[in-house]
Amino acid sequence: GGVCGQVMWYAAVHAEFVHDHADYGFETPGVKFNWRTIKEKRDAYVTRLNEIYENNLKKACVDIIRGYGKFTADPQPTVEVEGKKYTAPHILIATGGRPAVPPDSQIPGASLGITSDGFFDLEELPRRSVIVGAGYIAVEIAGILSTLGSKSSLLIRRDKVV
Repeated sequence: GGVCGQVMWYAAVHAEFVHDHADYGFETPGVKFNWRTIKEKRDAYVTRLNEIYENNLKKACVDIIRGYGKFTADPQPTVEVEGKKYTAPHILIATGGRPAVPPDSQIPGASLGITSDGFFDLEELPRRSVIVGAGYIAVEIAGILSTLGSKSSLLIRRDKVV
């Protein structure tokens, strides 16, 4: 989520403000929300931020090494990335993360869904949405989609019947 989530959250906050305008005497008939506009502006904003962060790292003489790495058995702290070894007193490995999607054989229809990453790739606001899970990201996405006009449902798994 990060910055992308914040931008979408603020879009939902503005939608709530517009919804309440009439209670404060403002007449705002026919206000429409354009998903594509916020997506394009959000993506451009994130691209600019990433460029700023990378430039700041370069100015601070930080080397960014992209690739698959592993710690070695060397006596000094050493990481091997794509066959090249790097040794330093302090090593930061920013792994990122990828959600796991179960196979259709395990959960029929799982391949038809999208992950929270896919939420940020949506080209249009879905008319209806089902969010599976009850973590803070799931609840936040359900709230954003619902506020912006998608008829949303939140599915929560229960391990036991009470």
